[in-house]
Amino acid sequence: MIGRAREVLPKTVQLRAHFHNTRNTGLANAYAAVDAGVSALDSSVGGIGGCPFAPAATGNIPTEDLVYMLSRSGFQTGIDLDKLVATTEWLQQTLGRSVPGMLVKAGNFPKPASACAA
Repeated sequence: MIGRAREVLPKTVQLRAHFHNTRNTGLANAYAAVDAGVSALDSSVGGIGGCPFAPAATGNIPTEDLVYMLSRSGFQTGIDLDKLVATTEWLQQTLGRSVPGMLVKAGNFPKPASACAA
């Protein structure tokens, strides 16, 4: 559907998408959407959120997991991932509970030594 929209709409129209992670497919759907021409994705720090109309629905896709996935896939996001993870850690402390996001639990890949020397 997104690919077809990109075909028929003027290139000046920005496509955006919004996914929840109810069945743990939100990030895969986000990647497919970007691959199909979406340039803006909704997300939330830590994956916090939900839907008042669907009580069993989980939160939105976690911003830090999304930025990590896109960065590792070669996309430039302009977002400082370390600061974003620190924000997620702050959110967990403020809420007094863990958040659904995975990067805050697993951590980022260590930077190569060459990147640290720069």
